[in-house]
Amino acid sequence: MKDYLLHHETLRSNRTLALFAGLTLVFLVLFLWRASAAGVDGLAITFLVFCLIFLFYTVNYRTLIIRISPEFLELKFGIFTWNVPMENIQTVMADDDLPPLNKYGGAGIHFMFVRGRYRASWNFLEYPRLAVSFKRKAGTVQDLSFSTRQPGEVTSILDQAVRDI
Repeated sequence: MKDYLLHHETLRSNRTLALFAGLTLVFLVLFLWRASAAGVDGLAITFLVFCLIFLFYTVNYRTLIIRISPEFLELKFGIFTWNVPMENIQTVMADDDLPPLNKYGGAGIHFMFVRGRYRASWNFLEYPRLAVSFKRKAGTVQDLSFSTRQPGEVTSILDQAVRDI
């Protein structure tokens, strides 16, 4: 078994971290304000829930790890991991021709339709993205896009790994 890595990359985004931490703080302040003014009612609990969601985002979406071996492409965002066997990769291409809402609709893990295909997107906004199309669906997902600092190098590595299968 080939257990070495062809590529390993770790991405971090201070802008994404600041956005999620700022939203955590905003909802914490709103919760505290509402709880002190009216007690812990439905609106206060809603603010607290949003605070906790954005706290989770702050912790979980700090780092995207990309690992490529001869057998798989692996993406890891905090507690979430996505593995794609090389034999299921059909094509790899730049993911720069997206409608603005899909392109700038947020960081982290998102699911969306792009040109009629259901896609999982693992991204930070300030890095270029690649899109991998699958030969066989992974559940309902047909494509996977992810951010990388080195789109040309990652495309070459994935193309070669797929050819070597």
